[in-house]
Amino acid sequence: MGDVVTDKDKEYEAQEASQAPGADQPMHDRTNNRTLRPRSDAFRDFMTTGWDNQEPDIKPLESSTYIPARLEALGRQFPGERLVIPAGQPKVRNNDDDYAFRPDSVFSYYTGLGQDYEAGAVLVLNPIDPADPEAKSGATHHAELFVPPRADNSTEDYYANAHYGEYWVGPRAGLKELHAMTGLETHDIAQLADAIGKDVGAEAGAVRVRAIRQADPEVTGMVEAARQANGFADPGDNAAEDDKLLEYASEARLVKDSFEINEMRRAIAATKKGFDRILSRLPEAVGKPRSERMLEGAFNSVAREEGNTVGYDTIIASGKDAPILHWMRNTGMVGDGELLLIDAGVEVESLYTADISRTFPVNGTFTPLQRKLYQTVLDSQQAGFEAAQPGATYSDIHHACMRVIAERLHDWGILPVDVEESLSPEGQQHRRWIACGVAHHLGLDVHDCAQARYESYQGAKITPGMIFTIEPGLYFAQNDLLLPPELRGIGIRIEDDVLMTEHGPEWLSAGIPKQIEDVEQWIHQQSSARTR
Repeated sequence: MGDVVTDKDKEYEAQEASQAPGADQPMHDRTNNRTLRPRSDAFRDFMTTGWDNQEPDIKPLESSTYIPARLEALGRQFPGERLVIPAGQPKVRNNDDDYAFRPDSVFSYYTGLGQDYEAGAVLVLNPIDPADPEAKSGATHHAELFVPPRADNSTEDYYANAHYGEYWVGPRAGLKELHAMTGLETHDIAQLADAIGKDVGAEAGAVRVRAIRQADPEVTGMVEAARQANGFADPGDNAAEDDKLLEYASEARLVKDSFEINEMRRAIAATKKGFDRILSRLPEAVGKPRSERMLEGAFNSVAREEGNTVGYDTIIASGKDAPILHWMRNTGMVGDGELLLIDAGVEVESLYTADISRTFPVNGTFTPLQRKLYQTVLDSQQAGFEAAQPGATYSDIHHACMRVIAERLHDWGILPVDVEESLSPEGQQHRRWIACGVAHHLGLDVHDCAQARYESYQGAKITPGMIFTIEPGLYFAQNDLLLPPELRGIGIRIEDDVLMTEHGPEWLSAGIPKQIEDVEQWIHQQSSARTR
């Protein structure tokens, strides 16, 4: 990959400019493993002429028609206050190598921008003066998007800036393009500090500021500087004010609009293709070292082809790895006769992600013991689905799933107490074999809306438009001495994505097989397709 300018680069380049290379010491030999860029006026002139324009292919995003309603609802919660919502900055992976940029989910929700359109961008909602004509129509805020201008071939940054320069990163969206995509008014990021600090004060009629503070420390620093200069000196109070904005922005996503629901359907359809590809590669993976990673690669390739990337690190867990709830090393061998637990989801370009788990018999057919355990988890999930009616809570789903698990563990002689004692708050012995929860919201984040208040999330009634998972399991660790030997090293999870409608829950992922006979048929179909 190309180099990225750092302070050390500049130091080397300054040294290079002050010393002409000797005949026995070519310039490229003294770079400390960096490729130094020429700095001469002649080179600069040469690099900013003779290029054909590269205009990015820009059109309005489908999400842009949904943004005004989201912003209007947000503004009504914070009248008279300035709201600052950063996209965030790239995060360093190692040295000068960044992870692929993904904008903060709050920024994405309120701009409609997904993928990696603009690291460093900031959305600002400015309060409208009550005397303004816009206010008389009910408007509370005016939204502005602050972004760096394009570093196209008319600028020196075109070739000199490895982060924004289009010589390095290709044509990208600037002010004009992002306005067309989002419908939002756009401004140069250089104006951001002044925009944040304008009219801020603690006196009556002045502007208070709130920010999504965890997204971009530099922007949070700007906000804090404006506050402290204008009567808001207590960082603790400021953070508490910001938390209220984050809390509301999280709760606003609990109920999905039609755009979000359609994006979730797209993500689930792409995830089905990823599972298809895994199963097509399964026969060649069996018995190979690190073959879990062979299957991980199969799924992740679909995520890149069909969407933005994976929505979370893919779990491929065979045999003894399957009871490990967050097994993401994927370094194990897929063994013949074992159960293979896969937890994976494609994140589409709008950043909405699926979250699906399936458990497969590696050789294509469940043994009688595997069938018994698998059917228990399937029955538990169905009980949770039936409990998930409009007006129910997550607790209703949880208790329905857990009752099935506890009853079966008792029937098998594994549970050391009776079912009711285990289900009581004072008991919970069955949770040894299913320690995790069985449901969570889903959307822009795989655990969506996580900053919402308890009474708005776990304690709230499920309403139409909510999308969530139901994912019971059985996790029999290899080292669990309370289990009979034949159960040790078996893990099963079945996870599906559910949309609550006015008429009850809908399995969004109904097209991904999970009944025992359907799973076996699916494995054989995909295996056969690979060999044809």
